[in-house]
Amino acid sequence: MARIGSGSPPPDAPLAQQADLIRVYKFERRMVLLKRDVPISTYRVSLGQAAHAGPKQREGDEKTPEGRYEIDWRNPKSMAHLSLHISYPSPDDQRNAETNGFPPGGNIMIHGLPNGWGMFGQAHRLWDWTDGCIAVTNAEMRDIWARVPDHTPIDIMP
Repeated sequence: MARIGSGSPPPDAPLAQQADLIRVYKFERRMVLLKRDVPISTYRVSLGQAAHAGPKQREGDEKTPEGRYEIDWRNPKSMAHLSLHISYPSPDDQRNAETNGFPPGGNIMIHGLPNGWGMFGQAHRLWDWTDGCIAVTNAEMRDIWARVPDHTPIDIMP
């Protein structure tokens, strides 16, 4: 997501309210923040347009990855309302794509709505519309931003 910006990010949540794991259930279109295996927040999400067709395998396939990754950087000046980068592609993802002669793609994020789309709010969940990312409402993204520290693991399940 390009660096355009949509306002300043929220402050970090108190340590007791910060997640130590994120789990995404693609089939259910649900993301859960956990602290010591206890859910602390749940969100309904939109995914890649081809999310139902399995894990991301290459650039442009519009699928959301599956597997264990981590939040490796954050973008407060995103073209969507804030974004957290997911460490896709893993070395295995990279190797599999190269073996099949394709670039693996990248720039997979958890993000809010594109700047200027905030009025759509929860209606964005009516269809999968991202290029492989995990999308939530802007208010939810502010909550996630505050509760998810860098290097938090994320498990993306089928």
